Amino acid sequence: MNARMLGQTETSLPAIGLGCMGLSEFYGPPTDRKTAIGLLHAAIELGVQHFDTAELYGMGANETLLGEAFHDRRDKVFIATKFGPIRDPETVAAVGIDGSRANCRRAVEGSLKRLQTDVIDLYYLHRVDPATPIEETAAAMAELVTEGKVRAIGLSEAAAPTIRRAAEVHSISAVQSEYSIFSRDIEDSVIPACLEVGATLVAYSPLGRGMLSGRFKQDVRPAEGDFRTLTPRFQGDAYEANVALVAEIEALASAKSCKPAQVALAWVLSRGDHVMTIPGTSKLDNLKVNLGAYDTVLADDELKRLNRLAYQVKGDRYDEHGMRIING
Repeated sequence: MNARMLGQTETSLPAIGLGCMGLSEFYGPPTDRKTAIGLLHAAIELGVQHFDTAELYGMGANETLLGEAFHDRRDKVFIATKFGPIRDPETVAAVGIDGSRANCRRAVEGSLKRLQTDVIDLYYLHRVDPATPIEETAAAMAELVTEGKVRAIGLSEAAAPTIRRAAEVHSISAVQSEYSIFSRDIEDSVIPACLEVGATLVAYSPLGRGMLSGRFKQDVRPAEGDFRTLTPRFQGDAYEANVALVAEIEALASAKSCKPAQVALAWVLSRGDHVMTIPGTSKLDNLKVNLGAYDTVLADDELKRLNRLAYQVKGDRYDEHGMRIING
């Protein structure tokens, strides 16, 4: 396993973790409980330690799932969760972001209970609240570290100045952002800020929400009800253009006798020891493929070939609302 240090902590983790969101929401119906817990247990046996969830996912259902799966093997896992976005309990619609101290303290207690643990290994602000100075949010999260409820804190989809300001209040161990062959917008400012403050970049959606795995084709699209169908990269002419770009990854994978997902993940891991990644899946076979990226090595000419693709991608990674609340 390719182990890497988390920020400026003494925690070493395998570079590939597991994003758990899709087990509960967004990519179609939730995975049934028995199958999901079986996957989580199998992941541990395969060497996965880092599991990523959030209060947002399934309105707490995803945290509850992890609590059920890990309560009797807590010493084998590193759990990251997040707070901030608020949803209406009746309609489940998003109603805003709350980074206040009061919401931070409310949210952490709920997460601890659902996760069936007395400490969260890594606690993120899921999206930056424009109405609350980041210094106030970071101070509230720092209190949780002092109280022993949280071991380390992080930010998700935060802008470089926000990262620097938060780090002046308390050490920021991780910054979670979308990062893949197709999504490299954080390279100019966010990644330099991470390096400056000593934070690990935790790359989510390293497979472009499944597109970079070669799963989707011109005639094979996400099913109705899958949130990907609402994002610009999965719509109309942009979808067709982006699927065509994936053919380049597939060709490279074929030449290397590996899978496209392994090429995509190897690219992310090649960006430096300050990067970890949390590809998500609900299928054990896919998890095994993803972990095979440890054995996939990309030569300089192959990296250059892949590096050209990002500049040809069509469409934003989120819809208009989603784009407004990133880079906060």
